[in-house]
Amino acid sequence: MLKHGILGLLNYHEMTGYEIMEVFRDSLNYFWDAKTSQIYRELHGLEQKEWVSKIVILQSGKPDKNMYSITESGHTELLRWLADDDLGLRVKAPVLMKVFFLGERSANENIRYFERVKEHCELFLKSLEAVPQHIDAYKNMIGQEDKALYWQMTVEYGRRSIQMQIEWAQDCIRRLKGE
Repeated sequence: MLKHGILGLLNYHEMTGYEIMEVFRDSLNYFWDAKTSQIYRELHGLEQKEWVSKIVILQSGKPDKNMYSITESGHTELLRWLADDDLGLRVKAPVLMKVFFLGERSANENIRYFERVKEHCELFLKSLEAVPQHIDAYKNMIGQEDKALYWQMTVEYGRRSIQMQIEWAQDCIRRLKGE
């Protein structure tokens, strides 16, 4: 999945690995976690598959810069993935795996757990407040305003999902307190 995220970003315009990390941090990172090393590893794999090409830009006094761009076969793969019938609705939620087994602990420990879930979600929800500015900046940078609608829809899904998790955590706390 990460490889398709990188292909999608490079579909907008060529970028260095560092620029991909920055754009990822400001956009995809809100719903897909990736470390710097994973992004560079994926770039190497994409280059091996010839889905991206790399141009080395020589720099004096600094390390050389690698500029990546999507190839025609990379664009074809991106479109194939977007058209795939797998909607990606399967849930893999570590929080739910943990909650399933929380019966092994005391109710008070679990109340604290759900309070932390709620606090974490509230912080994440607050972090989404900066996203409209990122969307405007990237929309202007790539000059494709029509793409911003889809970015906004993605953010709205995330906002609603986090809001639901806050309400769920509150309900779990209430139930554990016997209210």
